[in-house]
Amino acid sequence: MKINYQLKLDEILASLPKENKPSLLLHSCCGPCSSYVLEYLSKYFEITVFYYNPNITEHIEYEHRVEEQKRLITRVHPHVHFLEGDYHPEIFLEMSKGLEEEKEGGARCMKCYHLRMNETAKKAKELGFDYFTTTLSISPYKDSERLNQIGEKLEQQYGVSYLYADFKKRNGYKRSIELSKQYHLYRQDYCGCEFSKKRCEI
Repeated sequence: MKINYQLKLDEILASLPKENKPSLLLHSCCGPCSSYVLEYLSKYFEITVFYYNPNITEHIEYEHRVEEQKRLITRVHPHVHFLEGDYHPEIFLEMSKGLEEEKEGGARCMKCYHLRMNETAKKAKELGFDYFTTTLSISPYKDSERLNQIGEKLEQQYGVSYLYADFKKRNGYKRSIELSKQYHLYRQDYCGCEFSKKRCEI
């Protein structure tokens, strides 16, 4: 039976204390995708955005996205903290060997999801966060079921609660587009890696 992760998120949010908000380490793939998620979750959590995306293999592109993420937080969510992970695209490229020709959403992308979410869970454990999650499920091109399955396994591995979600639900993706236009955020037309960029150029 397919799980409705939006309803699962509703249940978690309803169970949270009204005072003394729990801490959340939110992996963000980019400013536009985080815009709606921050708007949605800020009243429930003390949020730190964790920017860890070694899949963005062009350094200029990476820096552009980092700055957009920081600009969104500074302008709209000054109460949100920002933490940048290490940028080592060679880790992603090594992981992708043999999978370069995989279609978008295939085995390479699944390994990429795990790479970024694993680092988020590990960092959440290291820094003592109550929860961790990712903005990735806001994209209509990302497999929310697989993302949540990865999160569940990482919760068991690291002992930090995973915040189940499907942020594209309830017009989340549409709202992220609206917020991106409102704040003039740079919206890239590919996920980040050189393989996804090539697909867009075809």
